[in-house]
Amino acid sequence: MATAADRLARNGAARAPAAPAQSGGEQSVIETGTRRLLIVVGVMLAALLQTLDSTITNVALPNIQGNLGASTDEGTWVINGYTIAVVIVIPMIPWLQMTLGRKRYFLACIAGFTTASFLCGISTSIDELIAFRVVQGIFGAGLLATSQTILRDTFPPEQLGISQGIFALGAIMGPALGPPLGGILVDNANWNWVFDINVVPGIVSFLLLLAFLRDPSTARRVPLDVPGLLLLVIGIGSFQYVLSEGERWDWFSDTNNCIAAAAAAIGISGLIWWELRAKSPLVDLRAFKYRAVWGGFILAMLIGGAIFGSTYTLPQFVQDSLNFTATLSGLLILMRAIPIGLATPFIARFVGKVDARIFMAIGFAFMALGNYSQARATTFLSDFGSFIVPLMLTGVGAALLFVPLTTAVLGGVPQAVGAKASAYVNLGTQLGGSIFIAALSTLVDRRTAFHLAVLAGNVQPGTPAVVNHPGMSPTALFGIVNGQATILAYADVSVTIAAAAFVAIFLVTVMPKPKKGGAPGAVEM
Repeated sequence: MATAADRLARNGAARAPAAPAQSGGEQSVIETGTRRLLIVVGVMLAALLQTLDSTITNVALPNIQGNLGASTDEGTWVINGYTIAVVIVIPMIPWLQMTLGRKRYFLACIAGFTTASFLCGISTSIDELIAFRVVQGIFGAGLLATSQTILRDTFPPEQLGISQGIFALGAIMGPALGPPLGGILVDNANWNWVFDINVVPGIVSFLLLLAFLRDPSTARRVPLDVPGLLLLVIGIGSFQYVLSEGERWDWFSDTNNCIAAAAAAIGISGLIWWELRAKSPLVDLRAFKYRAVWGGFILAMLIGGAIFGSTYTLPQFVQDSLNFTATLSGLLILMRAIPIGLATPFIARFVGKVDARIFMAIGFAFMALGNYSQARATTFLSDFGSFIVPLMLTGVGAALLFVPLTTAVLGGVPQAVGAKASAYVNLGTQLGGSIFIAALSTLVDRRTAFHLAVLAGNVQPGTPAVVNHPGMSPTALFGIVNGQATILAYADVSVTIAAAAFVAIFLVTVMPKPKKGGAPGAVEM
């Protein structure tokens, strides 16, 4: 006897519009009604698994190190191992989808990520946890980019903005929800729940998509590009290693960083040379011939840098300098997520009717204004309320950026290039975040030293700073000066992000102009 799920699946398939085959032999998988709703729920759960995990672990890291007896250097690899695995796998996603079939690959990613999350939660040593985090990253890399293309194909072309608005809720709000959720779990339970929380949503997502998701094309055998794979692992992996470890070991003063930088340069150069000549490239760089792809990649790097850079530095500042708890610092990041959740549905309704570049220019302007306001609010006297308005401004900016960018990219390439375009946009976001985090970490250290030298020059016998504190020891006075120098350094970080966002306002012109009427599907080389 047919199950309820089987009947619903058949009815949904019958209601789905019968569309002709798309370019590249792909069949329409546009859905309607309850079936589409259940697919969206399953896809969004999968997307949230990946985006939440990109930030939720940061809050729990001190507890993980303490409970597993790990050093700071060992603990950072809980994050670095995951990030390096994600960045390496993302460029391979189109090939994996083609070889395994999109549905089979997506289900494998959900199952692998959920299983790895469970194993992370029961880890008893730091080595086990790092190994399982790498596995989690390998499978997690495919969740976000594949979710984006599935949502694109599940909705009709005229609803591209709506589909990408739904995707943006998970892609942008996930990293913002990670810190507060992680803080609550760490403060009220234990670090294991940071990983255990993925298990039930992962199972629900897997079962929903197993029952209702259709594949746009059958899997086909594609030769594995072994040289391309080796060059990808060496080039991108080494580059991410340098970004992750550079500041800790003073960049090129360390032999390992110099070796990794040389390997990254050779690997990436070799990858580009080889993949442009390979008959069956693992990473199809030819997709960059479309202006929407290379333009979207550049802007995605700036968006990822601004969002992840701020998400990384602000909790550090408020916890170290203002003594915020992990929960309170997480709730602070939540203030940026609120306008994203409120504005994204509204923007999605109009993004197809207005030039996406206008939305993005306004979005970068809000991002610049918000970060500049945050710089002005960065003082010893700052409290929770001091950052609400700046964070809400950056939240509005993020909402104005992500949906128009993804809509412009996916609407600016042929259907067959959609998976590649989505992968490259997600790669740009990840790389931009990694580059900005590395650069901003260095900036904090360098600017702290600069401000300390300037302020210390004013703390001499007879100066007001000393005369007004006659009973204070030199050590206590140095602590105050050093703390003020750190405050000024974090303010400089916010100004830097604001300046990058301001420059990006003028870079939105790299994106192609949409077809008249804003209809999706414009293709410009």
